[in-house]
Amino acid sequence: MAAGEFHPPSLNDFFPPAVLFEGTPFELDRLMLVRILLSALMMIFFVIAMRSPKIIPRGVQNIGEIALDFVRINIAEEILGKEQGKRFLPVITTIFFLVLASNLGSIIPFINISPNARIGMPLVLAALAYIVFNYVGIKKYGFFKYVKSSIVVPGVPLPLHFLLVPIEFISTFVLRPFTLMVRLMANMLAGHILLVLFFSATQFFFFTSGGFQAVFGVASLAAGIAFTFFELLVIFLQAYVFALLTSVYIDLALHADSH
Repeated sequence: MAAGEFHPPSLNDFFPPAVLFEGTPFELDRLMLVRILLSALMMIFFVIAMRSPKIIPRGVQNIGEIALDFVRINIAEEILGKEQGKRFLPVITTIFFLVLASNLGSIIPFINISPNARIGMPLVLAALAYIVFNYVGIKKYGFFKYVKSSIVVPGVPLPLHFLLVPIEFISTFVLRPFTLMVRLMANMLAGHILLVLFFSATQFFFFTSGGFQAVFGVASLAAGIAFTFFELLVIFLQAYVFALLTSVYIDLALHADSH
């Protein structure tokens, strides 16, 4: 390998090979193991925080309650109201903390990538949101009335329905889950790539190029550290937006007749 030679990432960097149970239906690659690890750590945190709750919370319980109250007050109840917010709080909370825990992998040393940077987990979470909000609407209105209420805009001239009905159908039943999935994956993948570029440049300028070019390593290191803090904000915002939009879609399904 020549000094300073650039080597693009291979497909294994994005689609890593199996490391456990290879050749079986249960094979796991590195990203799947990271996903399992981060999800397990999240569950362990809440088990510890809530194992013996006190009336006046302290320590880990206080952190856990603050986190849960944030989702309950600022997402579920803010969008759905107290009654419906309480009803759908379990699924909204699950989505929020699964996204948050998985996203944190992008800034944890020696993990350095979010499992949400690959399509699998965002697809599952988007499918969960899709099933929930459609189930809610169908249960309340029945299948045909729910679909009609979701795609037919009242009070417009008949010819416009030929234009609006397909648009509303695609927007409600295709784009909602698709945008949930792609937004999460694209943001986490972009953040991962930028961090890789910053810190790879730092390594190159400090240890490969030599000479005066090391000064550029200082700049790339500073940019990498700054972007790590920005990525922390993105990690939280993506969890918030995913859970918030899920709540919005549930609310729209509950009030489909007032479309």
